[in-house]
Amino acid sequence: MPVSVPFLDLVQSYGDGEKIAVTCATVAQSGWYILGPEVAAFEREFAAYCGAAHGVGVGNGLDALRLLLLASDIGPGAEVIVPANTYIATILAITQTGATPVLVEPALATLNLDPARVEAAISPHTRAMLAVHLYGNPAAMVELQAIASRHDLLLFDDCAQAHGATIGSQRLGSLSNGSGFSFFPTKNLGCLGDGGAVTTNDGKLAERLRCLRNYGSQRKYYNQLAGWNSRLDELQAAILRQRLPHLDQRNAERRRLAQVYIEALQELPLQLLPYNPQSVYHLLPVLCRDRDSLQAFLKERGIATMIHYPLPPHQQDCYRHCAWAQRSLPLTEAIAQQELSLPLYPGLTDAQQTYVIEQIRAFYFGP
Repeated sequence: MPVSVPFLDLVQSYGDGEKIAVTCATVAQSGWYILGPEVAAFEREFAAYCGAAHGVGVGNGLDALRLLLLASDIGPGAEVIVPANTYIATILAITQTGATPVLVEPALATLNLDPARVEAAISPHTRAMLAVHLYGNPAAMVELQAIASRHDLLLFDDCAQAHGATIGSQRLGSLSNGSGFSFFPTKNLGCLGDGGAVTTNDGKLAERLRCLRNYGSQRKYYNQLAGWNSRLDELQAAILRQRLPHLDQRNAERRRLAQVYIEALQELPLQLLPYNPQSVYHLLPVLCRDRDSLQAFLKERGIATMIHYPLPPHQQDCYRHCAWAQRSLPLTEAIAQQELSLPLYPGLTDAQQTYVIEQIRAFYFGP
C-alpha cells in the first residue's frame, strides 16, 4: 500500500498539544488578553533572537509590512522596489499605503530580488526597497544595503517565510530599517491563528508602530494618529514564546530534509535551488516544465504538493486596472507556471521522504 504523505502536518510537526493546552489555560485564567505581559515578553525575546533592538507584535504578517511602511511615511507619490516573484501580501502592503510598487524580476539562481536589476528600476520617486526572503532563502541583503546607501533609500524586508534564516553570523530581522514577520500557523514559527511582528533597531520607528497598531493611541482615549486595530493577542504571544526556543532545532531538521531532496533529485530534469545552509527551507520549490503532470502523478500515489504561486501579483484581477501591473515579467511568469513545492516539515519521516523521491524518479524514469 502506498505511503500517505501530506504536504504539511502541523500536529505531527510540533507535537506540543499538551503543552499548548496548559499555556492556553494559563492565559485564560490570567484575565489579561490584549497587550499584556505575554506580548511584551515575546516582543523582547523575539527581537533578541533576531538580534534587533525592538519588536512590535501586530495582528498578522500583512499588517506588519503595511504598518512598517506607514510608520516610515511611505504613501502616495512614493515608489517601492519589490520582487515580482512573491506572495501578493508583499504587494498589498505597498498599495494599501497608496504607494506604487515597482516590480523587479528575480535572479534565477535564488528566485529572489535581483540586485543587478534593482538600480535600473530606481527613479526620482523611489523611497524604499522591500526585499522578500522567499521560501526561507535569504535575499541578497548585503548588495541591497549597498544600493540603499548609495541612493539614500530605506530598505525593508519581508521575513514571513524566513524566521531564523541568517546572512553570515546575523539573523534576518536585524539587517534592514525594519522587518515584517508572519506567525501564520504554517510558518516556521507559527501560532494557532493569525499573528505578526516587526523588528527594528530604530527606537522612534518602534514607538510609532506601537501607536499605529493601537488605534493611533499611546494613551488610552487620546489618539495622536489615525491608526489601526492590529494587535498580537496574549494567547498567541504565549504560544509563540513556548515555541521560539525550539525554532533553531526545527529549522535544522528542515535543512536536513532539504539537503536530502536536493542531492537525490539533482540529476532529474528539474531546477532546484542549490543547497544553502543559511536558508530555513520554509518551502522546497522545484521548477519543472511538466509541473501539472508531475503533481497529478504524485497525487495519485498519495503525495500532496502545492504550487507557490500559480498567478503572480501583477496578473491578479485586483490589479488589472493599475498602470504598474501592465507589463510582461517573463521570469516571474515562468516560475508561476513551473513551480511545485514538495512536502517538507519537521516530523516528515525518512520513509515518507524516500517514497516521495522514489515516485518523482518513477515519473521520469518509470517504475
